[in-house]
Amino acid sequence: MTGIHQNQAEKPSDFLRQLRGERLTTTEILYYFPDYPKLLQTFVWQTLDKAPDYPRVQRFLNHWRSEISAVIHSVHVSGLGDINPAHWRHTGELRLH
Repeated sequence: MTGIHQNQAEKPSDFLRQLRGERLTTTEILYYFPDYPKLLQTFVWQTLDKAPDYPRVQRFLNHWRSEISAVIHSVHVSGLGDINPAHWRHTGELRLH
């Protein structure tokens, strides 16, 4: 295999990752703005990660602490539960003429 097909074969799809226990995880980081240390900024990031240790979020936070000059104030992590089928809710009537 060459090119893009080889990369796709090596990297599992998002669906396979979810079957392996990873869930959509939202991380909100409040940090002090480097040029104005009294101001707080928000950074929100979503990825697939595995609870309760969240290894991908931990790697990101370690990278932040070592490479980014902004000091973290707080981190809030939330994730979705198990894989569920999509839900469709009928909220009105649509007529096509």
